[in-house]
Amino acid sequence: MRDESTRRTADGATVICCYVLVLVLVPARLIISKIPMTLAPITVLAVGIAVLWGCAHLVRTLGMSKGRTAVRSALLLLFASQLVTYGIASRRYLPPDELNLTDSGMLRVVGVIAVAVFACDAIGSRERLDRVLRFLVVVVAVMAGTGVLQFALGLDVTRYLNLPGLTAQTGYDAIQSRSLFRRPSGTTNHPIEFGLICAIVTPLAGHHVFLARETGRRAGGWWLCLALIAGGALVSVSRTAVLGLVVGAVVLIVALPGRRKVHVLGAGVLFGGGAGLMVPGLLGTFYELFANFGEDPSITSRTKDYDQAWRQVALHPWFGRGFGTYLPGKYQLLDNQYLLTLIENGWVGVIAMIAVFLAAVWATVLVRVRAKDLQTRGLAAALMAGVVVGAFGAFTFDLLSFGVATGLVFVVVGACGALARHPRPPEPATGSTTEKTAVAVG
Repeated sequence: MRDESTRRTADGATVICCYVLVLVLVPARLIISKIPMTLAPITVLAVGIAVLWGCAHLVRTLGMSKGRTAVRSALLLLFASQLVTYGIASRRYLPPDELNLTDSGMLRVVGVIAVAVFACDAIGSRERLDRVLRFLVVVVAVMAGTGVLQFALGLDVTRYLNLPGLTAQTGYDAIQSRSLFRRPSGTTNHPIEFGLICAIVTPLAGHHVFLARETGRRAGGWWLCLALIAGGALVSVSRTAVLGLVVGAVVLIVALPGRRKVHVLGAGVLFGGGAGLMVPGLLGTFYELFANFGEDPSITSRTKDYDQAWRQVALHPWFGRGFGTYLPGKYQLLDNQYLLTLIENGWVGVIAMIAVFLAAVWATVLVRVRAKDLQTRGLAAALMAGVVVGAFGAFTFDLLSFGVATGLVFVVVGACGALARHPRPPEPATGSTTEKTAVAVG
C-alpha cells in the first residue's frame, strides 16, 4: 500500500498545468455565450486563479512561497499601472464599444498577471516546476501538430472542437495564405500568434532533448516535440516567428554551457536545411519576406500612420487612454505592442511591461551564474531565451491583443520566478535504485 507521506495531491503546479491545457488546446475563437462582454473561458479560469492565490496567502498551510522577488515586484508594478489606467479611463467618457473592451481587457490583463504571480508562489519545488515545463512542451507540441496538419493538408481539426456554453467568434480564419503556402493558426486566432508561441517554446523543447540524452532517458519523444514546435514556427510563414527562432538561438548560444552551444548551432542549420528540402520554396518565401521588408504593403501600411499614433500618445502621455480602447478597425493596426501600450497605458505602462521582461531575464541570469549543475544552467538559459523571444516579438506583434500568446508569455515569466525560488534540481534517488536511475532523476 502506498505511503501517505509520498502520496501526490493536486498543488499549485497542477493548477498551472490545467491553465496551460485550457489556454493552448481550447480554440481561442471560442468565447462564453450569452453575456454582455467578449470573454474567453481562459480569462474566467485566470480570474479564478487570482482568487485562489489571494485565499491561499491567507494561511500558511498550503505551501505558498512568501517574500518578495524581482519578478513578483515587477508584476505588482504592472498590475498597479493597469489599475490606475483603468480608473482614469473609466472616469472620462468612452464610446460604448471602447468601454466594453476596456472592461474585458482589464479582466484579461489582471488574470494573466495573477497566473504569473501564482506560478512564482505556488510551484513549490524544482521537481514540480520541471513537471510543469514538460507538460507545457507536450501541450504546445500537440497544438503545433494541428498547425502542421493545417499547413500540409488544409485540414482544420479545431472546427470540430465545439464546447457547450461557448460560441465561436466570427472573422477568424484558422488557415490563411501567403505566397504559395497555407498559413496555419493551430488553436490560436492568427498565424503570427501561432508562430510566436512555437518560437517561445522551442528553447524549452530543446532543453528537454538535451536533458533526456544526458541522463540516459529515451529522447525520441522530445525530438518529436522539438520538430513539431520548431516546424510550427516555420510553417506559420511569419517574420515574427523566424526572427523569434533566430533570437532564441542567439540567446542559447550565449547562455548555454559547454558543447550545447555547438549543438544548438548545428541543429539550427540542419533543421533549416531539412525544412527547405521537405517544403520546396519555403526558404525562398522567407528570403522574399525579409528582402522586401521596406516595400511590403503589410509593413508600410502600418508604419506610415505612426505620426497619428504619436499624436494619440501626446493626448494622454503618462497613463494612456485605457487598455484595449485603441481599436484596430476604428483607428489603425500597429503590430507593435510597445507603441500600442504607450497609447493605451502611457509611459508608466510601457516601463512596467519592460520591467516584467527584465526582471524575468535577470532571475534566470542569476540562476545561470550561480548554478553548479548542467541541468539547472540549461533550464535557466532556455527560460531566458523564451522570455527574450516574447519581449522581442512584442516589437513586431501586438502581443497583449492575443490571449493565447499573452497567457503563455506570462506563464514563462512566472516559471522564471519559480526557478529563482527553487534553483536546486531534485535530489538523486537513493536506497534500492540503481546508479543509472539516480543520475537520471538528478
